Amino acid sequence: MLKLRLKRNGRKRQPSYRLVIMENTTRRDGRPVDEVGYYNPITKESFFNEEKIIKWLSYGVQPTETVFHLLKKSNLIKE
Repeated sequence: MLKLRLKRNGRKRQPSYRLVIMENTTRRDGRPVDEVGYYNPITKESFFNEEKIIKWLSYGVQPTETVFHLLKKSNLIKE
């Protein structure tokens, strides 16, 4: 099953995350199927490629709980 989830990158104590599409059995920093955005929790900066996210969600990709709240906050998905 494909999931829309966060992939960590950045330095120690300075995390930043890529929003990626991956198989749910793949490890956290494994190879993604597609990268659709990024999120920096320190500066609250984020970018989401809306076209790709909507396309993947229409294919049945399930977002994780954290990603769901990020997308909801940016008004990409509604309850």
